[in-house]
Amino acid sequence: MQIRAARPHEAGELSELALRSKGHWGYDRDFLARCSAELTLAPGDIERRRTSVAEHGGRILGFVTVQGDPPHGELGMLFVDPPAIGTGVGRRLFQHAVAVAEALGFTRLEIGSEPHAEPFYRAMGATRTGTIPSGTFPGRNLPLMSIATTPLHPRPTARRHTDS
Repeated sequence: MQIRAARPHEAGELSELALRSKGHWGYDRDFLARCSAELTLAPGDIERRRTSVAEHGGRILGFVTVQGDPPHGELGMLFVDPPAIGTGVGRRLFQHAVAVAEALGFTRLEIGSEPHAEPFYRAMGATRTGTIPSGTFPGRNLPLMSIATTPLHPRPTARRHTDS
């Protein structure tokens, strides 16, 4: 399996994968239809959201996005195709996202988690820091997770110059 940058023409395929992955948790068609806009990537989103895919034998197994600007960012989307769930693809994508964040100078990533995915994020070292409202379903709250990262290129801090 390799992880590589997603390509703009893959936006539709990634959006379909996100819906299949969300459907893995037993949500009905109405629920998934209402989530569709939130889970849709446009070609212009691919680079802007720093989208990476896990691929094996020419087949995309999952994808992840790292969004925002340092020092704090967001792991915006992490979806694995249902046949690949439990095979380590999610773990590799998560580790890749953290490495990307560190290379860009992020000190923390926040994750608005699917409730069923919270145990996965905990296993990856994230902690629950609160809840956030669903962007699709009024009254539904989602776990807010966070993971500290170690930036490879920390931002310079202002130094005080004092007279001796």
